[in-house]
Amino acid sequence: MSAFHFDSLVWHWPIAIYLFLAGVSAGAMFFAVLLKHACLKDQAYRSGFVQAACIVAPIAVLAGLGILVLDLTKPFEFWKILIFYNPTSVMSLGVVVLMIYQVFMFAWIAITFRKPIEDWCRPRYEFVTKLSEKLAHYEASVTGLLIIFSVALGAYTGFLLSAQPRFPMLNNPVLPLLFLASGLSSGAASALLGGVLLKGNPTGKEVQFIHKVEIPLILGEIFLVFTFFAGLILSGGQSKMAAFTAIGEGFWGWVFWFGIMGLGLSAPLAMNLFMTATSKRTFSYVAGTACLSLLGVILLRNFILYTGQMTVS
Repeated sequence: MSAFHFDSLVWHWPIAIYLFLAGVSAGAMFFAVLLKHACLKDQAYRSGFVQAACIVAPIAVLAGLGILVLDLTKPFEFWKILIFYNPTSVMSLGVVVLMIYQVFMFAWIAITFRKPIEDWCRPRYEFVTKLSEKLAHYEASVTGLLIIFSVALGAYTGFLLSAQPRFPMLNNPVLPLLFLASGLSSGAASALLGGVLLKGNPTGKEVQFIHKVEIPLILGEIFLVFTFFAGLILSGGQSKMAAFTAIGEGFWGWVFWFGIMGLGLSAPLAMNLFMTATSKRTFSYVAGTACLSLLGVILLRNFILYTGQMTVS
């Protein structure tokens, strides 16, 4: 059996990239909100890490949506999903979550960067200034709803795959939680990587805060991965076969143990603990840790997508 081509394959790599980008966007906005309200307050717009998150999130979600549309059999009929909503379709539900999420994402970005936006628009575009002032009155509501839909989008990336009863490995209740945790992790990594590339201080309070959250988040991911496979193995039958097919010998076994568990989870965890214990946070440490985390998440998405379709009930 080929690692990428087999008879039961329904979804292939574009869906994995879409799931990865949706998770990155949701995670980046989640951490942007945390940074603003826990560390930076009204000065959030000055932070390179918040700026990076607010650049990455829209680009990632729009790119992911574009990949999803192009991967459809009839991409020019995507608009029908928006108009003819099917409440029993996981895809329809996901598109609705995606669209609502984008509304609150752009609203929150506009509120957070209100001062530079107004400075640039005044006096040429007074209507933008008035609109910005009105929007700012709803900051608490926009922030709360953005957090809710960020979490919903992160979990949805797992629900999309778990709603496949013919594939025992994908039809797993732990999958939405695992993809939510890994999406948040990828969002944190993208904010860190983008932040230091935008000349953000690698020893600043933003990095320290993200690392404090990221350590338990990575530990949570490791626990969820263990729970995911323990549940499959203990279920026996085709579920057990699916688990050992995925993490056993061969290409995907190497991807799991060396790529995901080693480079993607254990290495970033060790580097985070080292930086926290020694306070040695340099550009190379922060950027390197973030790159490994992103690598681990994109490998996890592809690993779950492909190995999950190898065994049929």
